[in-house]
Amino acid sequence: MKIKKIHSALMMSFLALSCITNVNAQKDNIKNDVFWNTKDGQPLNSQGGGIFKFSKPVEGVQKYYWYGVNYEEADIYRNAPYITLPNATFKSVPCYSSTDLVNWTFEGDVVTKDDVNKSGKTWVGRLGVAYIKELNKYAMFVQHDSEVLIMLSDSPTGRFVWHQKINMEKMIGTSNTGDQTVFTDEDTGKSYLIYSYGKGRNKIYVSEIGIKDDKVNLLDCTQVFQGESREGNCMFKYQNRYYMFASNIYGWDASFAYYLVADDIRGPYLPANDMLVMKGASDDFAHVSQTGFFFSVKGSKQETIMYCGDRWADFAGNGLGYNQWCPLSFDGKTPYFNSLSSWNINAKTGEWKVAKDNNYVKNGSFEADRRHIPSLVKPVQTELTGWTNEVIEGNKISLDTLTSPVINYFNTENDRKIVIGEKSLNITDKINFKRKISQTITPSPYVKLEDGLYTLTAKVKNTKGFKGLEMYALSNGKKLSYNIKEENASWKTIIIKNIPVKAGKVEIGFLFDGEAKASCQVDDISLVRK
Repeated sequence: MKIKKIHSALMMSFLALSCITNVNAQKDNIKNDVFWNTKDGQPLNSQGGGIFKFSKPVEGVQKYYWYGVNYEEADIYRNAPYITLPNATFKSVPCYSSTDLVNWTFEGDVVTKDDVNKSGKTWVGRLGVAYIKELNKYAMFVQHDSEVLIMLSDSPTGRFVWHQKINMEKMIGTSNTGDQTVFTDEDTGKSYLIYSYGKGRNKIYVSEIGIKDDKVNLLDCTQVFQGESREGNCMFKYQNRYYMFASNIYGWDASFAYYLVADDIRGPYLPANDMLVMKGASDDFAHVSQTGFFFSVKGSKQETIMYCGDRWADFAGNGLGYNQWCPLSFDGKTPYFNSLSSWNINAKTGEWKVAKDNNYVKNGSFEADRRHIPSLVKPVQTELTGWTNEVIEGNKISLDTLTSPVINYFNTENDRKIVIGEKSLNITDKINFKRKISQTITPSPYVKLEDGLYTLTAKVKNTKGFKGLEMYALSNGKKLSYNIKEENASWKTIIIKNIPVKAGKVEIGFLFDGEAKASCQVDDISLVRK
């Protein structure tokens, strides 16, 4: 379906939000929940790809190269993110380069529609690049329709040309991979395709990339997992261990980040056929993203593993930005996900730290939950992810669809011109009710909640019929509140400033005392240090 251009009047109405959400890169800072630009201010569009540091520097300069897909809908959604788009139409594979992983330069489109649409329009995505030393060429592995396309280039930034297509039928039983990424082991120089079974995606495989019959191909196939269906397959190596990651089968939506660990790339991976949920990723579904790829920053002082999650926002409507990058920490061999909206990375030393403008609220835009909550279907749940809902009076929150209130609201297109994403908190009931929803923010093992003054912000819309409607912050026995006394038929921003957070703990939340059928929606909650 051809998508019409956004009307200029709508563009003007969205200018204010665009100014906030389209940011230029800045020194050392990685900022999530926004659309990214190159260092010269142009849109950076890269989905379903990876970052690669090749052993052979170009022109004597060691750079990072980032490849992904630019879909035709990307800039349309960026300019009007209140519209969820129905299609993913391949436009090109851009290549970006960087020396610091923060400031990116557009090197050009290394694959175009004409290069891949020889048999008509088709799905193109999930790609990665490996250096083939025997040929002194760079090989791109791309999901192409129902097979795997291999394209070659003489340089990381040169045009990749059609080499051959691989039908995976003889190797795994289906012609296509489910999802795939390319992983290069820097210690051995060998590259591998990491992928899932094409039908059902209940198996994960590792195949070494090399030369077979004078062509770039997959040399072998090792099945390393069979169990629950998984996608978003990717891997990293840390302290001589291999970590295999994947997500749930949730389409364009966010997911837990699952993993297995092995001492050898071909396994055995443990726990056998039973993937673990990475700690720290449960409160907001890995910062509202799907496992995309990882990158190892090997600095002079430490090694930092960057989780690079895909947020397919243009097709799911779940927030702003296409890429969500967060640093991992480790307790022995156990990885921990640090869900941050803003953090700084030093590519030379490998050190990272939380940025001053980080938002400490988890799932503050209520996008982690993919369905109406309570949900009878997978994932079955009666709580909003990251939040505690307490019913003081009124109907209980349960899986009983006849009596239980729905605690999230699907924003309309007009709502989304003001608030972010598809969903918001929803408080209402068929009978008189008193309700409390809250989130207690404390330090994680790796991210401190520093003492100091903080600002709590939210957007609220409410009907008449509330005896009490309050936003609050409570820390060290001191409570600050914002009381809403009037109806707000349109979204209103409410703010509590100078919240004194002490002892590394603060509870934020809302108190509701409403008559039957009174309703309130809340969205875009943030807690930022002053």
